[in-house]
Amino acid sequence: MKKIITLFSLVLCMFATAQENVEYMYIHRNNNVVDSIAVTEIDSVTFAIPNAVLPDVPEAPSQTYEAVDLGLPSGIKWATCNVGATVPEEYGCYYAWGETEEKSNYEWSTYVHCNGSNSTITKYCNRSNFGAVDENAVLAPEDDAAHVNWGGSWRMPTKEEQDELRDNCTWEWTSVNGVDGYEVTGNNGNSIFLPAAGYRVDKDISEKGKNGYYWSSTMFATLCYNAYSLRFYKGTTTWGSRLRYYGQPVRPVCE
Repeated sequence: MKKIITLFSLVLCMFATAQENVEYMYIHRNNNVVDSIAVTEIDSVTFAIPNAVLPDVPEAPSQTYEAVDLGLPSGIKWATCNVGATVPEEYGCYYAWGETEEKSNYEWSTYVHCNGSNSTITKYCNRSNFGAVDENAVLAPEDDAAHVNWGGSWRMPTKEEQDELRDNCTWEWTSVNGVDGYEVTGNNGNSIFLPAAGYRVDKDISEKGKNGYYWSSTMFATLCYNAYSLRFYKGTTTWGSRLRYYGQPVRPVCE
């Protein structure tokens, strides 16, 4: 075992300096026969014990998420928490529209679906003066933060589904474990909590604890560099057109 560890350490050191001075790896056998091979020809090094039976490595259990039936006309169910959160009052992750990972800076220069400005949109564009026209107005599964991060049938809601939530539920401003937001209760008595998580622009989080902004999967029809968003603050729930590079929470839905 000591020899194996020593050899393994030597190989690691050689690979680490391969780009500088090392050109060949020399293999010394027990009978002192030496083999050599160019480092540039080595893809990987594997050590194995002959006839060994390796234990099965169990797969990590997949995360399960709770869907709440609010008795909506469409039958759509809403998740109990945001993407990136583990409990309803957590803000979770902030995503630019059509992106599936968080980042440190939210602006046009870091937005994946443009070439640095709102006039160079590369995907989800309906007017040539804003970029490359493709007429796609709803996020594809690969650009849907809910679907990519949660899998299964989870996805971001459309604007129509967000409107349905506003129009068919009772909204009560409240606080859960010190976090302000809305408790949204359906006609069947079931409810979800939407925290007022604010939004991210540049490197900052704005309006946290005061306003809520939740992305839909629907592009804003008039100005395609925007997208529809559920918006609320104490006393008001509405929809808004938001710049696509803004970082906002996502509350998933499923069939």
